[in-house]
Amino acid sequence: MNDETCPTVEVSRRIEAPASEIFKILADPTMHLAIDGSEMLRGAATDEVVTDVGDVFVMNMHFHALGDYQMDNHIVEFEPDRRISWEPVAGAGHRTPGNRAGHRWGFTLEADGPDVTLVTETYDCSRAPRELREGMENGRIWLPGMETTLERLDQLASGD
Repeated sequence: MNDETCPTVEVSRRIEAPASEIFKILADPTMHLAIDGSEMLRGAATDEVVTDVGDVFVMNMHFHALGDYQMDNHIVEFEPDRRISWEPVAGAGHRTPGNRAGHRWGFTLEADGPDVTLVTETYDCSRAPRELREGMENGRIWLPGMETTLERLDQLASGD
């Protein structure tokens, strides 16, 4: 994790699958429920595969403090088979719709041998308000869920 002015947390996992197969899963919002380690996703509200920066996919969510709501995820980085990142914006049913809190979720894929990929999931809250960062321990509360997400992505991509 970076210093207090730029909190970012990362989790990496070596997955025995080509980057192209892993990227297909990450670019398809309908697959996110299958890999979600946060237990907050309830399914995709949109089913279009992400194809470029500027695309938006909507996820149905649930969090005990908020109930059911949606997040509109704006793609901010997109390099096929290499990198995908999005910034969530509070959507329908959220108590602050349209709020862009300054978070960024992303995945980076690097070849690690034939048909093996090192996948790193990153959560960056450096642009989030201080009280939000503190409430999430600068993103550290997401680490167990990120580890579970990569485990599920591994199982799905490698066929285990």
